[in-house]
Amino acid sequence: MQTANTQDRVVYWGTGRRKSSVARVRLVPGTGEIVVNGKPGNIYFNRIPDYIQSVKAPLETLGLENQYDILIRAHGGGLTGQSDAVKLGVARALCQLDPDNRQPLKVEGYLTRDPRAKERKKYGLHKARKAPQYSKR
Repeated sequence: MQTANTQDRVVYWGTGRRKSSVARVRLVPGTGEIVVNGKPGNIYFNRIPDYIQSVKAPLETLGLENQYDILIRAHGGGLTGQSDAVKLGVARALCQLDPDNRQPLKVEGYLTRDPRAKERKKYGLHKARKAPQYSKR
């Protein structure tokens, strides 16, 4: 999480993780545009409004939805994990923007890293917990 000043443009960084997804988020003063891996946000998230709403939620909490562009590099996992990782990254970047933003974001739960991840497969089982069918004889 760093702040960079590139030719009079202040950039705020945040990294978010969820399941096996990692999102590196940059907040740049702009018009509220979302770009993920070089594609517009609504195309990248397949025009699914829940994912786009999730990405914008921290900005809407603070009333900044049309003041910053969100530039995202996301990899790993699926769209659900990536959208939640982006949400955490945006919230962390907003904390860099102004430390007073931390309290309202924390109350809404946007700064909490969701620790749930896929459980590893165990030997002798089909999946993490699914056992082969029991045969008495």
